[in-house]
Amino acid sequence: MVSCMGKYRLIVNPAAGGGTAGQSIPDIEAKLRDLGLEFDLVKTERPWHAVELAQTAAEEVDVVVAVGGDGTANEVLNGLMLAKKAGHIATMAVLCVGRGNDFAFGMGIPSDLAAGCKALGDDHRRMIDVGRVVGGDFSEGRYFGNGIGIGFDAVVGFVAAKQKRLTGFVSYFVAAIKSIFLYYKAPLVRLEFDGQPMNIHALMVSVMNGTRMGGGFMMAPDGKPDDGVFNLCIARQVSRPRIFALMLKFMKGTQFAHPAISDGQTTHISVTAIEGSLPAHADGETLCLEGQKLEMSIVPNALEIIAPADKT
Repeated sequence: MVSCMGKYRLIVNPAAGGGTAGQSIPDIEAKLRDLGLEFDLVKTERPWHAVELAQTAAEEVDVVVAVGGDGTANEVLNGLMLAKKAGHIATMAVLCVGRGNDFAFGMGIPSDLAAGCKALGDDHRRMIDVGRVVGGDFSEGRYFGNGIGIGFDAVVGFVAAKQKRLTGFVSYFVAAIKSIFLYYKAPLVRLEFDGQPMNIHALMVSVMNGTRMGGGFMMAPDGKPDDGVFNLCIARQVSRPRIFALMLKFMKGTQFAHPAISDGQTTHISVTAIEGSLPAHADGETLCLEGQKLEMSIVPNALEIIAPADKT
């Protein structure tokens, strides 16, 4: 077995952030050399490629660094979880050069590139929980670090991905406004968690391990990625004007005072469409456009990450 302690492998999605990730490579390399870190770098070439690269990296290096946005981080996380099942354990880190960076936000990883590189050098590590979802286009399951969005916020993500000229929170905000008119009728769904099944017309169901989605919507303002439970945000059907008002509350994390919004915590939840279907995403990556059933479970204390000591 090859000794791999102290070696970093950067997995870069050059297309992340509208090409920002690829353009950032020389700057990243210079910063890491200044810190005296030993590293190598590989680039993704297709969807799901980062999963394969992370699996290989876990056998060869100590720390695997996702360089991109939430999609890149999700793929690297999936690769490391699959590698762990095969007996190969590596630590995950993130350098933010993507659009939303919600996973990093929830984990306490800085969005600033220089601060992110410094965090690598400081090498403070913590354990986090990881979610696993089965259903939609992934009957075999896939992992997620930040959260699952079912319904309205999934449609927002799909619309945002098509807006090539807009980035960051602005992209999601504009997409949310468009989605109010695209996705008005909420499906009738059956929610099952903690022995309390309920049938509701759900505009949105968010299953959070982190805190934020869409670059600025605080789905779980009190969420902690190491407490062994998901935080839930369940929105019932409301009128179009009320969706506008609720968007502002979600930006502040004050939505739970509204009677149409419910919270909760659980280690396992299933969502089944009774009427209509379930558009859904995992960490911003498409799970399904018209799913029928999704099951989410928490995997506690599943993955070690690098994050600054003062971010918890």
